[in-house]
Amino acid sequence: MKVQHFEQSVANPVKMDGATGCQVRQLINDQDGAPNFAMRQFEVEPGGHTPKHHHPYEHEVYVIAGAGVVLEGDQPREIKAGDVIYVAPDEVHQFQNVGEAPLKFLCLVPNSANNAQFVAKPECAE
Repeated sequence: MKVQHFEQSVANPVKMDGATGCQVRQLINDQDGAPNFAMRQFEVEPGGHTPKHHHPYEHEVYVIAGAGVVLEGDQPREIKAGDVIYVAPDEVHQFQNVGEAPLKFLCLVPNSANNAQFVAKPECAE
């Protein structure tokens, strides 16, 4: 079991092309023994944004604080604290902070997104 305050995880700048004013903390991942999912916290400063991108895996997002928009392709959709977002595999998306305070959100992705390998338990196999 892992129990720690989120601030004990290092905030690193997002270095992907197209990211501006964006940091990420790796809260839980395969290095913690989590076999299936990784939990990350993003913080986007006012006027900042994640890169506009897509990838072959889903992710689930929970907005902790702030206000912004998420681009669904080229369509902006307003988001705020308490909102949840499902991003389907290969869906083009970008998170933008349009508020005056940091936009903070949790993002859950499969460990396979980080090339982690795991063996499914028999009850989870197809």
